[in-house]
Order: sequence, then structure tokens, then C-alpha cells
Amino acid sequence: MNEIKRRPGRTNATRLKIFSASLSLIGERGHHTVTVDEIAAAAGVSKGSVYYNFGSKSDLIGQLLSFGTDILLERLRTPGAPEPRSGRDELAHMVRAALEFIDEYPAFAQLWLSEMWHAPSEWRDVLVQLRGQVLGTVRDAVERAFAERGPAPGTTPPGTVDVTASALFGATLILGQDRQVYAVEHDIDACVATVLGTLDAAGPRG
Repeated sequence: MNEIKRRPGRTNATRLKIFSASLSLIGERGHHTVTVDEIAAAAGVSKGSVYYNFGSKSDLIGQLLSFGTDILLERLRTPGAPEPRSGRDELAHMVRAALEFIDEYPAFAQLWLSEMWHAPSEWRDVLVQLRGQVLGTVRDAVERAFAERGPAPGTTPPGTVDVTASALFGATLILGQDRQVYAVEHDIDACVATVLGTLDAAGPRG
């Protein structure tokens, strides 16, 4: 089983350079053909620095997914507007932040989707764990949005919060990738409004 291996100082500049260089190469050719030597050269660091920061080639994909998820979660959790704000506003911020993250690192979404849909994926266990972390953050905001809109606690059908969080995350991931491949000209405001339609169609009614 592959496990996520956390290292201290995971957001330092060297790791970010290696992460960006790795994704650039993987986006061009796929991760199977990219070598550690090529990543080191593209990042302007030594081969040993790649190993120190992200482990061996066999660890690399899991580490890239983990590091990218750390960056994404930090952006999702960073307030997009002064408090207080509604749960729906918080979700709108999350969708926008995720789309902007994919704009910045398009190969990350490509890597995530390719491994998630590859059966069997060597990184399935890693993806399940990382997906759970992202969905936990989204789920909290969905639950809050439903509570603000609903007539009373406990009126949301069982499982609706989890399904809605999953739908929001999945739609954002697919739409972000679609923007890169086919329709980057799609306005982010329109994308955010469209994704939030999932929230508006679900949950309790006042």
C-alpha cells in the first residue's frame, strides 16, 4: 500500500520548484517516461535534492499529489472575504480558488484524474486519503450552507451533504481540466455559478 510521507518544511521554495518542474514535464509526456534527472535539470536543483524532497521515483507521484493537495487545501481554507460570510459564499470562494489553482497547475488536475480513473492505480490509496481531506473541508461548508438555508436541523436527507460535497469537488475538478484542454476562455464567474447550482438544487428548502 502506498502511503503519504510528510516531510518538514513542505512548502519551501525548493519543493515548490521541483513540484512545478515535475508537473510541467508530466503534463507534456506523462509520468511514466519522466526521469528524476530531467526533473532536477528542469527545476535547477541536484538529483539528490529531488530525492530528499520527494523521495525515490516510485514515491514521486504520491508525493506530488500530496504536496499539490497541501497547496490546494491552504487556498481553500484561506478566507476569500472578511468574516462573517455565509456557507454558500465560502463554497463560492473554494470553487474559485480551486479553478485558479488548476489554472496555475493544470497538470495536477490531469495527474489526479488520470490516476483516479486508472484501474488499478498504484496511487489509489493515496488518492482516497487526499480526496477525503479535500472533501472534509468542502463538506463543512456544505453543511453550514444547508443549515443556513434549511427550516430546521435534521431535515436534510441522509447522505445529501456528502453527496453534494463530492459533486461540487468533482464538477470543479472536471470543469477546471476542461477549461485547460478545451475552453479556457470560459469566465470563472460563470463557472463558479454553474458549479454552485449543485448546491442550490440540493439540501433543505426554507
